[in-house]
Amino acid sequence: MIKKAFYKSLPVMAGYIILGAGFGILLHNAGYGIIWAFAMSTLIYAGSMQYVGIGLLTGGASVITTVITTVMVNARHLFYSISMIDKYKDSGKYKPYLIFALTDETYSLLCDDEEYSGEEINRYRFFVSFFNHCYWISGSVIGSLLGSMIHFSTAGVEFSMTALFIASFTEQWIISDNHIPAIIGIVSTLLCLLLFGTENFLIPSMLLITLLLTVIRKKET
Repeated sequence: MIKKAFYKSLPVMAGYIILGAGFGILLHNAGYGIIWAFAMSTLIYAGSMQYVGIGLLTGGASVITTVITTVMVNARHLFYSISMIDKYKDSGKYKPYLIFALTDETYSLLCDDEEYSGEEINRYRFFVSFFNHCYWISGSVIGSLLGSMIHFSTAGVEFSMTALFIASFTEQWIISDNHIPAIIGIVSTLLCLLLFGTENFLIPSMLLITLLLTVIRKKET
């Protein structure tokens, strides 16, 4: 089972090492060393928010600003995690960590995992989540070390998170036979982007996506 979880997580490793390294490099260039990289990736473990967090740290943001920004950046977790409630409700001792470690990429690996059952499925989900977490921590530490040894322009490094989201979306599109949810997501996002602008489109688009998917699910049942 552990071997299966490791193989399942390998595609995420390829992305997390690179993305984590980008974060570690940017964090080092902002004046925060390897201890900060390790601590943030271990305790926060929120890729895009950690990138944003660098600016909050260097800009001296207040606690209120940090809280609001975190909610805005990670608002998507409130929506797609709803589909994991039934999966995680009987996960016992694994539940706290499974909830904490539910990133976008981990979700994409676990949203359709029905190969195991009972205690086995809980252990499988735990190890997939744990391996992914370790990859992100390792990448961050590697990036911090590289930042201290190699000096180069980091312009555009933050785009690596966007690239990973695109890769995850592409993989789900290829392996899924039903593209309606993906199309709803794209159209809803573009519509809200046009209506609310780049600063305020995220939450409205997530609400619209949730509403439409809920309506479709009720019709199917």
